[in-house]
Amino acid sequence: MVHHIDIEDRQPPASPDAGGFLYVALDYLNRAITLLSSIALVVAALVLTYSVFSRYFFHFSTDWQDELSVFLIVGAVFMSGAAIQAVRGHVAIEAVVGLLPPRANWVRLLCVDFISFVFCAYFSWKSWALLAEAWTENYHSGSTWGPPLWIPYSLMTFGMALLSLQLLLQLVAELRRRPIA
Repeated sequence: MVHHIDIEDRQPPASPDAGGFLYVALDYLNRAITLLSSIALVVAALVLTYSVFSRYFFHFSTDWQDELSVFLIVGAVFMSGAAIQAVRGHVAIEAVVGLLPPRANWVRLLCVDFISFVFCAYFSWKSWALLAEAWTENYHSGSTWGPPLWIPYSLMTFGMALLSLQLLLQLVAELRRRPIA
């Protein structure tokens, strides 16, 4: 099975029994985040390219370029996680799908989604605690540029919360779906 992410191919289950409005709203949010994440990755590539040239030719300091690129890449990766999960684009074990009967595949999918949800929900909860601590204690990066750390922590937190919500909706949709006997 080939996994790819084409926005035109994405069809969220918009029926009332599969999550309805919440699925549609999350789909629109995922589309916007995917676009913004793509732009962030391009900007990070341009900033890093500028950093290499400015350091090599002009011997400029590149503290802010490196850190900005890390912030952009972290934000793009965490924020786009739910969009990738929506089309089941994350790593999956597809070799056993053809070997197992439909009911066993359904159980396998439920188990994987449940374990993934528990992990992501825990990660999201810990990220909220980290974000609150960075905000209240006014943590800053240790570099000479010193941007506040609540920026990448907030991107990580909201990204993991969206991924947890996406997994929960997919888990509920799978539980409501009747597997083929």
